[in-house]
Amino acid sequence: MKNNIRGLLLCIVIAIPSWFLAELFPLVGGPVFGMLFGILIAYIIKKREKLDPGIRFTSKKILQYSIILLGFGMNFYNILQVGARSIYVLIFTLSAAFITAYIVGRALRVEGKLSTLIGVGTSICGGSAIAATAPVIQAKDEDIAHSISTIFLFNILAVLIFPSLGQIINMSDLGFGMWAGTAINDTSSVVSAGVSWSAMSGNDTALTFATIVKLTRTLMIIPITLVLAIYTSGKTKNESKDNNFNFTKVFPWFILFFLFAAILNTLLPIPEALSDSLVALGKFMIVIAMSAIGLNTNLKRLISNGFQPIFLGLCCWFAVSIVSLIVQYFMNKL
Repeated sequence: MKNNIRGLLLCIVIAIPSWFLAELFPLVGGPVFGMLFGILIAYIIKKREKLDPGIRFTSKKILQYSIILLGFGMNFYNILQVGARSIYVLIFTLSAAFITAYIVGRALRVEGKLSTLIGVGTSICGGSAIAATAPVIQAKDEDIAHSISTIFLFNILAVLIFPSLGQIINMSDLGFGMWAGTAINDTSSVVSAGVSWSAMSGNDTALTFATIVKLTRTLMIIPITLVLAIYTSGKTKNESKDNNFNFTKVFPWFILFFLFAAILNTLLPIPEALSDSLVALGKFMIVIAMSAIGLNTNLKRLISNGFQPIFLGLCCWFAVSIVSLIVQYFMNKL
């Protein structure tokens, strides 16, 4: 820890103003602010040998610990009440995002790990899903930064256009709640779209339903990361040709702790104030980790990746949005 403390403190210093700026601009969010500040500081600071160990520790370990704490925001009883109504939509939208990410990513020659992060971020829950998946597939910090910025762009667009589009196609409150909960990435953006719809409809039905659907969608982190861990470990074993390859070393144990935290929050009478505080701490730790990822990101290389990842994100977002509407239409849920 002695070697890590300097870099960790720098990330915390960056995260604090990022956290408070997110309170003023919730659509942007703390992780985006932290990442942007980190990138700018990395461009300015040239000599950072004493900082690098702590920055690497923060971008890997603190990121994993933050996901565990988010589990205290899960309640399986509430999720199960909505899960049966949303499971088909979730299955189809997840499939649409990953198929689109794979096909379009290959066509655009976007690097595989970046395509995976954009697909996961679009289909599950934006920055949190990217944060959970990145260490599992051993993604580079530039890939994380690019996927986060891409997801952020379409979060903003969704909040601005979804409520108006929902009114145009005459959606019901529950129909819009399902659409927003399955097709908008970040929780804060889902809530923002729900609030806009509530102002037009005069009730909070869509807002409440969208939030619970979004939490149900967040649980998809568990099976997706486990599948990716098995795939990545098998690929690594074949590439390394190492007979002593140990799967337990690459298994995403933090995801099991995330599940354990969710089970505890469901079964035990944990005070709401305590669980809310743990979730808030987890979100702040994500901002700290994203600040570290920004510090590890080369601005010139990030810019040189060009337009392809953004176009890939657009295709994934469009696929998820349309598939969600189509499935609801055939289920008579619009």
